[in-house]
Amino acid sequence: MTPHFNNLTPAEAERLAMLAEECAEVIQIVGKILRHGYDSHHPDNPATDNRDLLAKEITDVAAVTREMKRAELSDYQLADTFGTVWRRKLGFTHHQEEN
Repeated sequence: MTPHFNNLTPAEAERLAMLAEECAEVIQIVGKILRHGYDSHHPDNPATDNRDLLAKEITDVAAVTREMKRAELSDYQLADTFGTVWRRKLGFTHHQEEN
């Protein structure tokens, strides 16, 4: 069998697809929160608000990211801690404060 031009294994391609899908779901719920607010909910599911949905989707991204760190990025040291990254990003914000 001829390897795919990108040299990804089926498992690697699947994890990338999972990551893309989960990131898209985060983007979708962020759009809903920007339009309707954190406390809004779908009329058919009043027990689950947009904050709950965002927490679920961020958890899904974190789970896939953790597996990708183990599988694809295990040889790479993450350059910065989350705190370092956040402080760097603060330089490009207007309304955030360093905690």
